[in-house]
Amino acid sequence: MSKKKSSLEIIIPNYNSQFWLKKTLISLKQFYLDQAYHHVSVTLVDNASSDDSVAMIRRNFRWVKLIANQKNLGFAGANNLALRETQADYVMLLNSDVELTADSNFDKLIDYLNQHQKVAVITPKIIFSNGQIDPACHRGEPTLWASFSYWFRLEALFPRQRWSSQYHQWFKELDQIHMIDACSGAAMMVRKKAIDKVGLLDEQFFMYAEDLDWAHRFRQAHWQIVFYPAVSLIHHKYKSGLKNTSQAIARNTKKHFYNTMLQYYDKHHARRYPHWVRQLIHLFITIKKGGL
Repeated sequence: MSKKKSSLEIIIPNYNSQFWLKKTLISLKQFYLDQAYHHVSVTLVDNASSDDSVAMIRRNFRWVKLIANQKNLGFAGANNLALRETQADYVMLLNSDVELTADSNFDKLIDYLNQHQKVAVITPKIIFSNGQIDPACHRGEPTLWASFSYWFRLEALFPRQRWSSQYHQWFKELDQIHMIDACSGAAMMVRKKAIDKVGLLDEQFFMYAEDLDWAHRFRQAHWQIVFYPAVSLIHHKYKSGLKNTSQAIARNTKKHFYNTMLQYYDKHHARRYPHWVRQLIHLFITIKKGGL
């Protein structure tokens, strides 16, 4: 008896990433779509790019469903447009600066989800072009201690120790399938039934921390999140989105990165601690932003 065919919708948000987006789509077709067993569709949500991204999709990738926004809705807002409409069994958020390889068979992730009904999210191993793992794909909950040990380099000094490496959890075996607290929105596959229970991405997070917040909410609802290293892809990090445009926009990106730390703390941890803790966090973030 043949195994059940499931449906997957791959959702790619894009903002001024024409060069890297083209590489993503070419590699996606070559290394996955052309031999996929399951039913797979691809949706591109463009956040009002000023480059040739939309025209390129219409000209060269007619197999991609295109949603062209008139303004930049951010990462969460763009993905939510497609998430509201999808009827697929699973969805996969995929950055426009990732590149698939011969090790990027997403069918394996689908098969795992079909066999493990308590798993809401599964992530491949995401690596940089130099072969090192992207730490964002393998994270623990950013508690105060996990954050402190990361920012004050205890994790860097003692990476294999459980007490010092709570945020990226390097003490776990990275060549084995195991549960994690959170992964990266650059490449995460999610069960649609779990989304129906937990809700969409929180659009208060314009960019950064949407994936952490979503993972937190899935875990609160008693779903599991799994790291699956036998499937991998390359992340050309900081090549997409706002990071590569200008110094002014890069500064704005830096603000978003640090501001979301406080947003996340306020949403998930502030009630557990006195107000002076938040003031210290705010001071730390202000210093890290360079007074921006």
